[in-house]
Amino acid sequence: MQSNSATPAPAVPATARRARSRLRWTIITLSGLGLTIAYLDRSALSVASTYMQDELGFDQTTKGILLSSFFWTYAIFQLPSGWLLDRFGPRLIYPIAVVWWSLWTAATALAHGVGTLLVTRLGLGIGEAPVQPANIKVVSAWFPRRERALASSLFDTGQQVGVALSVPVVTALIAAFGWRAAFVVIGVVGMVWVIGWWKIYRSPQDHPRISQAELDYIEGGDAAVPETGPRMRWVELLRYPTVWGLVLGYICRSATGAFFLTWYPSYLVEDRGFTILELGVFGSIPSLLAVGATIAGGAFSDWLVRRGVPISRARKLPIITGMLLASTIALTTFVDGNVAVMVLLSISNCAHSFAGAAILSLPAEVAPAPSVVGSVAGFQNFGSQIGNIISPILIGFFLTMSGDSYTGPMLFAGAMAILGTLIYGFVVKVRPLNENVPAESRG
Repeated sequence: MQSNSATPAPAVPATARRARSRLRWTIITLSGLGLTIAYLDRSALSVASTYMQDELGFDQTTKGILLSSFFWTYAIFQLPSGWLLDRFGPRLIYPIAVVWWSLWTAATALAHGVGTLLVTRLGLGIGEAPVQPANIKVVSAWFPRRERALASSLFDTGQQVGVALSVPVVTALIAAFGWRAAFVVIGVVGMVWVIGWWKIYRSPQDHPRISQAELDYIEGGDAAVPETGPRMRWVELLRYPTVWGLVLGYICRSATGAFFLTWYPSYLVEDRGFTILELGVFGSIPSLLAVGATIAGGAFSDWLVRRGVPISRARKLPIITGMLLASTIALTTFVDGNVAVMVLLSISNCAHSFAGAAILSLPAEVAPAPSVVGSVAGFQNFGSQIGNIISPILIGFFLTMSGDSYTGPMLFAGAMAILGTLIYGFVVKVRPLNENVPAESRG
């Protein structure tokens, strides 16, 4: 051992590490930027709706339906999106999706009533459907298992950054130019991203800028999904309890997190008395803090893998911990001060985000072959959108029935987080689906 440390041989691996550490992180950064734009676009209505209600004439119940409507088509198109990504790859499908949703975002400026606004939200949902399965597909292609949760956390920070930016950016645009111009401006941003993606993204095997050292590292780095494996039609995936667990668990997680995507700005303004300035300054705090929590959750999960912790425990520990702590959103009903409320909301959102990277790494862990990673991710994200559909509608209903009290919505969000904890703990089995069906029942 002494002689090995004295030789100059380690200089070669060090060079290889430097060479292989560059391109895949550039790819995932670009991938995460696409998600940032997606969440900025979808969250814009949550911020602008308070200022659109009088002009377009809709009440709280209708507002809940409008906030939910994006997720109707977003959910339905998860399944074909996963298949399209497995068939044609993210280099083609991802930019087509961004062009589509950017056009519908800009078209929101033309809305003159609930009907036209509903149409633009449905169009936006179709366009954004491939974004998460595409990012998961990118991670499975570009990263070995020991880096996948961290890579997933990096692109998933795009969610938190997009939501955080939506509050000050959309608020500032509305204050300066009106809500219609705000939708046009953020729609244009996506078109710029498409140019960068088309110039930069390729699969690792086809990329002209990748070094052989990095390619060897990606292909040989204890990949969770074998390069060869059984092909499977996406409908066959429904035979496995774990796939249903991924769907149901994400329904619960999203039912909690959807509050921050939809009703959160209205809650601060209408229930907590925030001014437009206070909303712009303080409203983004939970999402900004959640960026760090997202990365921490991914890094923690991958650290456990490198320490030799079984993959099931390494993925489930941050998921269960995060989901359980996310239930603290329910405690906001028992405090009066706005500082305490913001602290509880920040804890809940950070915990929800801490679980995210490990959840997003699950499709690559359980898929029996690379050819179905996108399809498994499509099923998982379909569950996410069911939660996103249910939550804003129920919140609007609760508010109408209770005279605008947020007690029911907050207790509902907390209960769904606890239910999700149980599903990820006892239903989801983190191993390839094709090992055998009876093994699914053994844990």
